[in-house]
Amino acid sequence: MEGLLIGLIIGALAGFAGSKLFTGASNGLLMNLIIGIIGGIIGGWVFGDILNIGGGGLLWQFVEATAGSVILLWLISLLKK
Repeated sequence: MEGLLIGLIIGALAGFAGSKLFTGASNGLLMNLIIGIIGGIIGGWVFGDILNIGGGGLLWQFVEATAGSVILLWLISLLKK
């Protein structure tokens, strides 16, 4: 249960950071949480499976999820055009 709560907090923070880094993206708390969680999956896939780099700990999870969030927001912006 504790891991789930930490994952949700990291997801929300990463979604918020991703929306601040990606200009033009303004989302509410729930959307930031969803974007952060999906971004964490994308970031884990990109860093772990494609680039084969990784680390441990909460900071690395936040970096992966934030990078994944930016990638997700970029893909969404492409689809909106």
